[in-house]
Amino acid sequence: MDPRKRHIRPWCPAAASKSVMASEASFQCPLGLWGTTLTENTTENRELYVKTTLRELLVYIVFLVDICLLTYGMTSSSAYYYTKVMSELFLHTPSDTGVSFQAISSMADFWDFAQGPLLDSLYWTKWYNNRSLGRGSHSFIYYENLLLGVPRLRQLRVRNDSCVVHEDFREDILSCYDVYSPDKEEQLPFGPLNGTAWTYHSQDELGGSSHWGRLTSYSGGGYYLDLPGTLQASAEALRDLQEGLWLDRGTRVVFIDFSVYNANINLFCVLRLVVEFPATGGAIPSWQIRTVKLIRYVSNWDFFIVGCEVIFCIFIFYYVVEEILELHIHRLHYLSSIWNILDLVVILLSIVAMGFHVFRTLEVNQLMGRLLQQPNTYADFEFLAFWQTQYDNMNAINLFFAWIKIFKYISFNKTMTQLSSTLARCAKDILGFAVMFFIVFFAYAQLGYLLFGTQVENFSTFIKCIFTQFRIILGDFDYNAIDNANRILGPAYFVTYVFFVFFVLLNMFLAIINDTYSEVKEELAGQKEELQLSDLLKQGYHKTLLRLRLRKEQVSEVQKVLQGGEQETQFEDFTNTLRELGHTEYEITELTAAFTRFDQDGNRILDEKEQEQMRQDLEKERVALNAEIENLGQSIVSSPPGESSPEAARAGGWVSEEFYTLTRRVLQLETTLEGVMSQVDAVGSKLTMLERKGQLAPSSCTGEQGIWEHLQAAPAMTPAPWELQSGQESGGGGVLRHQTAGSSLTTSLEGPLARALHF
Repeated sequence: MDPRKRHIRPWCPAAASKSVMASEASFQCPLGLWGTTLTENTTENRELYVKTTLRELLVYIVFLVDICLLTYGMTSSSAYYYTKVMSELFLHTPSDTGVSFQAISSMADFWDFAQGPLLDSLYWTKWYNNRSLGRGSHSFIYYENLLLGVPRLRQLRVRNDSCVVHEDFREDILSCYDVYSPDKEEQLPFGPLNGTAWTYHSQDELGGSSHWGRLTSYSGGGYYLDLPGTLQASAEALRDLQEGLWLDRGTRVVFIDFSVYNANINLFCVLRLVVEFPATGGAIPSWQIRTVKLIRYVSNWDFFIVGCEVIFCIFIFYYVVEEILELHIHRLHYLSSIWNILDLVVILLSIVAMGFHVFRTLEVNQLMGRLLQQPNTYADFEFLAFWQTQYDNMNAINLFFAWIKIFKYISFNKTMTQLSSTLARCAKDILGFAVMFFIVFFAYAQLGYLLFGTQVENFSTFIKCIFTQFRIILGDFDYNAIDNANRILGPAYFVTYVFFVFFVLLNMFLAIINDTYSEVKEELAGQKEELQLSDLLKQGYHKTLLRLRLRKEQVSEVQKVLQGGEQETQFEDFTNTLRELGHTEYEITELTAAFTRFDQDGNRILDEKEQEQMRQDLEKERVALNAEIENLGQSIVSSPPGESSPEAARAGGWVSEEFYTLTRRVLQLETTLEGVMSQVDAVGSKLTMLERKGQLAPSSCTGEQGIWEHLQAAPAMTPAPWELQSGQESGGGGVLRHQTAGSSLTTSLEGPLARALHF
């Protein structure tokens, strides 16, 4: 890069502290830590764009690994088997009459299940040989799972006057119980009136939550009974409920809630068995089994996850600052990109997850404390289990978005842009097609619901009709059920739907995407080749190899100096010999650092012992550099000719030795100019400090920018020869003078810049 073009804006002493040298100094200023393609000026600098994107990608990969560890660290491979064991025990175990929970179809079946398989599965106090478990009155289901507290039965009822009987049947039908809804819920006591099972309690009193069943949504209140802690007492309590007609025509749903804990795998299993009694009669069983990890920090792996959580919080802080900077720069225009919106979604979900994690930990500790103080009460883990499940779902969605976000960082590659470009270009066509598709699709959905809704389960509701039609597109359907429901309209519905939706509309959709993809691929093939990530890696690879070769040559030169056979080596002789070998002052400064390191007594003279130690260390470094060059050179020499580097060309004899020499000088010039630029920046900073202290008169153009303006204006003025003062040339430094018409510029430069300009 041309050093005169580093400062694009006018540079003045008053603003010297804010001068950052654009791209090169991005890691030296506060913004560099959060520098992105949206905060850096990467529009006209392709190399800076690729470098910035690569750095963002590497940082994001670390974040992605961390969030994956966190998400999977919250799950357990034993959770599925835990759920399976509990479901087989409580759902599939039959009673003496052969009724299991899944087979419940009436109130009588419910009582058979409750007094048989339910109680037998809840209370495990003896081994299979009838010996006591020796753990007091606590129940350990399958000898491993502790029953937390006591189970609870709860029902919801509707009022007798919740519906109206037609006048033609009022003499025969004296009561009417409508389908459940909160406004028709019964809240008056009934039956013997001698306990909580016969008295209504609101949702706030019970601390419950609503439940979405098969038929409708139910509130968290109702009439409840907490079963006693023993098998015999619970059986007696259920008999009292049955004899008192606890279930009748007004009952619409019964809940059985309990929780168990397995210390072996540190998992809670919160079970809810639901039996709905619809207004049509009969019973509809359903269940909800949530296996969750509520106690977090127990094993060594859990404490490793703590470290990941700390790193996750640091990343979230990093990305929050990054988003704030980008929003500050681009304002509302920042939200015009879908990737920026995705960034905000991931960050917001992560912040919510962090807040819920703290809330969940506090609530579990509080609930466990109450349970330990009152072990014979109902342990309501349903609320925590529900929100833990939502938390896991949110983490799953967040992880999904985090993986999709990788496309944002690899979009600079042509191959990777094909997907996003295709979808963006055909978005309008797909939107127009979607309107036409869903008009036809919903028309068939309503037709199916009206034709088969009363006989086919898959068409019993409009929502089920929609999903059934999607399944038909995928080839998953039950034609016999449709045919049996309506022998004339059933086949007509199926054939026309498959023809119009599958053969016509679906193929139109594929044709739109296919044509757009072909256009995008053709355009990308005709675009001008730009700097790619692979090119950047190759450049860095080749540059590293050249620097290693230069370092090896420097080591060899120092070894030559030490091979003079003298018992002592003076510092002045050492530097003069390096100058005779053609080294610049900048290189000599670097090499004399090694001299100083081995000069243990500090007398600027290396004796025999110090020289021998220096030779040994230099030989070790030379061998190490040889090995590293050979490792790098193997892949270069074996690369295809079309992608060969300068070293490969030189090794194969395609380029002369002069090319390598020129490459070496260019690298030396680059190193020298970097040192000069740092000195110029230091001078500018000193001028600024002097101006602030009042020791220097303010100038509209003093300092670094003024120097570069004079240098830039030099070719347009009357030329005058560059000359070095002979009195200082021998010392490696000089005063470089250039006479102009009306002004003069005198700049004191070190020998390296003079040599570089001479080159």
